[in-house]
Amino acid sequence: MLRLRPIAMTNLAGLLGALPLMPGTGEGHELRQPLGVAIVGGLAISQLLTLYTTPVVYLMLERLRTRVAGARKTAAPGLAGPAPRGSDGTIRTPGSAGRRP
Repeated sequence: MLRLRPIAMTNLAGLLGALPLMPGTGEGHELRQPLGVAIVGGLAISQLLTLYTTPVVYLMLERLRTRVAGARKTAAPGLAGPAPRGSDGTIRTPGSAGRRP
């Protein structure tokens, strides 16, 4: 609902601004009338598409964010953090216990 209001208000302002072109009276109305029909029709269809696609896009992005966050939590524990070091500062590996370089 938070995102619907600005989308609807912007679209409605454009639609109402183009309404006077549709009836088409006066000199040159043959050129303005199709323009008004195209603007009003395009804005009406785009508003309907926006009402359906905006929530879908937000849901898809939320699911992707959740999936990526879950993948980060289940990362291999051996890959995270610095390498373990011995008391002398050398990097310790699984088979190096007790050996000196």
